[in-house]
Amino acid sequence: MDTKKKKKKISPYMVFSTIVIILLAIAFAFPLYWILTGSFKTQISINSTTPEWWPSEWVATNYDKLFSRQKSPLWEFAVPFSSHFSADGKDIIWWAGPQVPAAVRWLINTVFMAVASMILTCITSAMAGYALAKKRFVGRSILFTLIVCAMALPKQVILIPLLREMSSLQLYNTIWAVIFPIVGWPFGVFLMKQFSEGIPGEMLEAARIDGATDYRILFQLVIPLSKPVLATVALWLIVGHWNDYLNPLVLIHSQEHKTLQLFLKELVLNAETSTSNLASVNDATNKGVAALSQQLKNGVLVVSMVPMLVLYPFLQKFFVSGVMLGSVKG
Repeated sequence: MDTKKKKKKISPYMVFSTIVIILLAIAFAFPLYWILTGSFKTQISINSTTPEWWPSEWVATNYDKLFSRQKSPLWEFAVPFSSHFSADGKDIIWWAGPQVPAAVRWLINTVFMAVASMILTCITSAMAGYALAKKRFVGRSILFTLIVCAMALPKQVILIPLLREMSSLQLYNTIWAVIFPIVGWPFGVFLMKQFSEGIPGEMLEAARIDGATDYRILFQLVIPLSKPVLATVALWLIVGHWNDYLNPLVLIHSQEHKTLQLFLKELVLNAETSTSNLASVNDATNKGVAALSQQLKNGVLVVSMVPMLVLYPFLQKFFVSGVMLGSVKG
């Protein structure tokens, strides 16, 4: 009996598919590489007609300007509803942190907004999905139908009602105005409901016989089993909130509560305005301002992309398995 293992033959299809995958990886990675290296290039290198693939001189001028443009308190705690009885109509701050570069404050705002919304939404999605999958109550089918319909509703449609609601709740111009509307994310509820239906009912019944309450079953049994799906929901939420521009633009107007995306858009608009105002100045000055603006934009892009690039590889495995578990039955 021949026990030797046959070597796998390398087919032309395998060679072709490998080449295509490598080319696609280079095509997706090159813009990131160009932004990263461009943030450290000099004005001369950016203005050069010949592309400089690797910076001949590394400078950090853009990062110095990014973190020295404005100052802002690292944190602020206001008296609840103090704007109603303050003389100027603003919140009364009872504890403010040390002054730091505004970019640091905006980075913290973005991180807090993404993490807080992720934690709250994962909890509510797990509770709602478990109830819709394993509990029998009047109106369950109608409620799930409404959740599915809400998935197809663009957020632009509810933006004005959302603005009025946040204003009536005295949450306008706060980070919570961006966090709370996403807490009942329909897709997260849908995904958790689909996954919870695959959990054996016998397992839950055995836990009840042992004296476990519904809350204990949820937090000690269902949620640990739902880690892949929750990782999928968490990754979607973090990426979505990190890149969100429309909601903070409408619901936040103060400098202290800005996010990185608002700052990036403001930077682009200021750069375009500065360049257009220098139309009458010599071409060298115009190019210098444009190059410096491009450096700043690259710097902000690098700062805003790094957390996502660091986070995604750790959650990629859970992301793929979570999508499959939430959609495949049996």
